[in-house]
Amino acid sequence: MAKQFWKGSALLAPVPAALVTCGTIETPNVLTIGWTGIVCTRPPMTYISVRPERYSHDIIADSGEFVINLTTSAMCRETDLCGVKSGKDTDKFKLCGFHTAPAQKIAAPVIEECPVNLECRVTESKPLGSHTMFLAEIIGINVDERFIDSKGKLNLQQCGLMAYAHGEYFALGRKLGDFGFSVRKKKKHRPENRTKK
Repeated sequence: MAKQFWKGSALLAPVPAALVTCGTIETPNVLTIGWTGIVCTRPPMTYISVRPERYSHDIIADSGEFVINLTTSAMCRETDLCGVKSGKDTDKFKLCGFHTAPAQKIAAPVIEECPVNLECRVTESKPLGSHTMFLAEIIGINVDERFIDSKGKLNLQQCGLMAYAHGEYFALGRKLGDFGFSVRKKKKHRPENRTKK
């Protein structure tokens, strides 16, 4: 198989097309973030990388808080709008028809239309070049009850989550397996115990 070698670039995909809220419930702002992910399990840690010229950059730097709101394919147009419009001169919540609600642990609001909201508190900020990375602890999560089953499990597949790859948005597809399925032993089928009459 022939492969071409390209110079290093941000070609890791797919990534979340997340909406990040910051500020307060009275003066909220939202921006679209693709550069985000999980960096640690205990404590639960995440990061977002934001360009210093973005309106939200200084809000997050000053407050030390933000919320990562997971988006759905039904929110694709609105998510894109929040990435190309600036909160400096546009009320993006009004433009997109989003509703804010208070977070449980921080001042930054959550977006009600998003199925999952991760409340985050910044532990470190690091200028990396084109972006500042805000490393943060996930101190709480708000989950839409419609996607929690009777056993208390979150069914993300039912949310219709959206991903971003190389300038394009994608709806996540069907479930292919769960962690560890490749080595899990299959349960043996036991014949029914029938008694003769």
